[in-house]
Amino acid sequence: MAIPSLKGKRVLVTGASSGIGFETALAFARQGANLILVDINAPALEMAANAVREHGVNCLTWKADVSDAQAMRELANAVHEAVGALDVLINNAGIAFLGAFLETPEQAWRRILDINVMGVVHGCNVFLPQMLNADGPRHIVNVASVAGLAPAYQMSVYAASKHAVVGLSESLAMELSVSSVGMSVVCPGIINTPIANPGTASVGKSVTHAQLQRLAAFYQSKGAHPRLVGESIVDAVQTGKGIVLVGPIARLVYNLRRISRSLLMKAMLAESKKIWV
Repeated sequence: MAIPSLKGKRVLVTGASSGIGFETALAFARQGANLILVDINAPALEMAANAVREHGVNCLTWKADVSDAQAMRELANAVHEAVGALDVLINNAGIAFLGAFLETPEQAWRRILDINVMGVVHGCNVFLPQMLNADGPRHIVNVASVAGLAPAYQMSVYAASKHAVVGLSESLAMELSVSSVGMSVVCPGIINTPIANPGTASVGKSVTHAQLQRLAAFYQSKGAHPRLVGESIVDAVQTGKGIVLVGPIARLVYNLRRISRSLLMKAMLAESKKIWV
C-alpha cells in the first residue's frame, strides 16, 4: 500500500544505529517522518537519534534485541503507548558469518537465524495487528539481501537466512494483498556497510586475514553507499513497490536467476574467487 506523503508518519527501524538502518532513518527524516529507532547498541543509537533530530523531526529510541520475543512484545507495548500504531515498520536488523559450511558452528546458525529471520518474524508479529486495525495505508519493509536470491560463497548461513526473509515477505504479501498494509522486501547488492568488517566471533577458523582484507577492499571499492538503500526504501514505501533491487549486481543477479540458475552459479563463483581463492 503506497504512502506518497511521509510527513508526520511514524516509522520504526530496527538495527538503526549504523549502516543501512541508520541511512534509512535519515532518508525518512528528510521526508518529514518521525522515527522510532531500535538497536542493541545504546550509545550508537543515541548518536543516530541526534543525527535524525537535526532534520527537525521527532525521534524516540529503544534498546531491544529483535531475537528476543518477550523483549519485542515489551517494545511494541511501549511504542503503541507512546505513539500508537506504526505507519511504517522496517525490519532491518541483521548479522553475518563468514566461513565454509563445515566450519560454521551450530551456535552461529542459531544466532543468525534468530536475528535475521526470527527478528523479522517478531517485528511483524508484534506490530502488524495494530497496523491492520488502524485507519489508512500502512507499510512493512523487510530488508533481505542479494544473498536471498543467489548462492553466497562462504556465507551459507547468511544466504539461508536471507532466502528465508524473501520467502516470508512474499508469502506475507499475499496475505496482506486484501488489506491496507503493503509489503516490500529489499535485496541490496554490494553495499559498503560494517557487515563487511566482521569481528572474530563471526569468522570461520580457516578464513585468513588476507581474505578479510580483500573482502573489505572489495566492498569499499565496489560497494554503494548505504544511503542509496535508504532512499530506495523510502521510494518503495511511497510507491508501493513490492521488491527493491538496489546497488551493484542486485538487478543482474535477479535477472540471471530468472534466466539460468547454472549461469548465475558460475557468475557468482567467478566473482567470489577474486576474494576467497
